[in-house]
Amino acid sequence: MSSPAPSTDQRGGDPQSAKSRLVLDAARRAATYIDGCRDRGVFPTRQAVSDLARFPRDLAREPVPAHEVLAMLDEVGSPATVVSTAGRYFGYVNGGTDPVAAAAAVLVGAWDQNVALPVMSPVAAHLDELAARWSCQLLGLPDTAVAAFCSGATIANLTGILAARDALLHRAGWSVERRGLAGAPALRVVASAEIHASVVKALRAAGFGADQIERAPTDDRGRVLVDRFPAVDDRTVVLLQAGNVDTGHSDPFDQLIPVVRDRGGWVHVDGAFGLWAAASETQRHLVAGVESADSWATDAHKWLNAPYDSGIAICRDPEDLRRAVASHAAYLSTDAERAPAHLGLQMSQRARGAEVWAILAGRGRRGVADLVDSLCAHATRMAALLAAGGARVLVPTVLNQVLVRFDDDETTDAVIAAVQADRTCWVAGTEWHGHRAMRVSVCDAATTVTDIEIAAAAILRCRRALDVT
Repeated sequence: MSSPAPSTDQRGGDPQSAKSRLVLDAARRAATYIDGCRDRGVFPTRQAVSDLARFPRDLAREPVPAHEVLAMLDEVGSPATVVSTAGRYFGYVNGGTDPVAAAAAVLVGAWDQNVALPVMSPVAAHLDELAARWSCQLLGLPDTAVAAFCSGATIANLTGILAARDALLHRAGWSVERRGLAGAPALRVVASAEIHASVVKALRAAGFGADQIERAPTDDRGRVLVDRFPAVDDRTVVLLQAGNVDTGHSDPFDQLIPVVRDRGGWVHVDGAFGLWAAASETQRHLVAGVESADSWATDAHKWLNAPYDSGIAICRDPEDLRRAVASHAAYLSTDAERAPAHLGLQMSQRARGAEVWAILAGRGRRGVADLVDSLCAHATRMAALLAAGGARVLVPTVLNQVLVRFDDDETTDAVIAAVQADRTCWVAGTEWHGHRAMRVSVCDAATTVTDIEIAAAAILRCRRALDVT
């Protein structure tokens, strides 16, 4: 029997050839975009934002040629992007993109693999397992720990909280899978007073309201106070954090976790960026004892500089994780030891692990440690330059977070607005213990010493300009 003739696209050519030409065009445009990033302001111009109106508001009735769609995306969309991958974006703890990860994302996107079950993609499953295991090793977590890639720390936190909830109820003789939550034994939630908003959202999704959260008092750096920590028992979920989102400081894990676990409670750690301090011998002491927790959440798209989006949920005991999130259906059955569909909330999922594998394979242990150390050094340098220029550093700088203030709330907000309008760099505002502050998050692997010096000079220039006006 002869092979069927290949189908054709709208112009009568081979659709696969047309697809490859389109991908090559996209790659060329992407390379041009990357090459021009450092010549642009970090935030788009008002004109570029205004030009977004050129995107049609109404859906076209007839098809539009793919090359025209791509051209519009690049010509109208690219100028309106925030340049977060060229070394001078310091807002929202957004990581940049490691070059090999950016390149891997192009190839992995062309693969278009669903990593839910190993049989769906042997290569995606293999790289997923390697990247997950290497991540746990870099973070110094127990050999038993299992990691699962997800969309970000919010979902990773939710995954850890679900594992905690179901595990504690299982120990109490209650099966959430069979009986649900109505009538279940009551659980307590004790969380750092500084716990991130994403954790509160995750708690709500897991069935815990804000009024059920007992807030553990913190010190002036955002760390839980050991001597004021509530008593816990075997029905308690404790939520701590590695890397306060404003200050970078971490809770005293080595003093708190053993007490909670000895009493039968569960400790979950939100370590969206701060957990990666464990990958550096120089910074590891800042998260000492974190490896003793029961579950952890972190991001690969922050400090590790994987493409968005890429979070990691990690659980000490794989059975606790599977009990909470495994899917049960005949067509999903597998004898594979690791199946991502049974380790997270998603069934279908893209091969995030392949991009993380590319970063870890390229950097190795030393490269990841060097990345952590360099960004910490950049943050320390930024704090010193701003302090020398008259800013008040509110909290001793650790890890990659710098928290500063200029005179009063009004001046601080005015400086932040001026810096954002200046476009040399981009910083965010926050509130720290009742006062407005500027938060500088140094999270892009592309950042250099020169970038820090240029950015600090721009911030101080904007401050001085306020006195003139």
